[in-house]
Amino acid sequence: MIRDYADHAANERTFLAWLRTGIAVIAFGFVIEKFDLFALTLLAGTGPGEEARAELERYSGPFGFGAGHAFIAVGILVILGATVRFVRTGRLLDDTAVHAPGILPDLAFGVILAALLVALSAYLVFA
Repeated sequence: MIRDYADHAANERTFLAWLRTGIAVIAFGFVIEKFDLFALTLLAGTGPGEEARAELERYSGPFGFGAGHAFIAVGILVILGATVRFVRTGRLLDDTAVHAPGILPDLAFGVILAALLVALSAYLVFA
């Protein structure tokens, strides 16, 4: 039997939740990046009215490319950070000393993701 199995299982569940979050952020980055291709396909294929054409051209700019890559990079960093945190927490669980929890990685991830979402929202609203 593994000593403190419940704690190790909770650590693994937390790790898997962070992995799902990282994969979701990467997938969102792909969606943002490929929206330009979707908008350009709509422009070429159906020949929408001038107002719809102007709206699609406005959304198919270089910002989507950069924002998509930024979300993909943040998703990869989340997965790497989750892996480091999982290994570190596993070692700390096996240690008999008492350790203080650290919130800096979680806070940094939240701030970076919020900044990306604000930038993307501002672009979509004011562009």
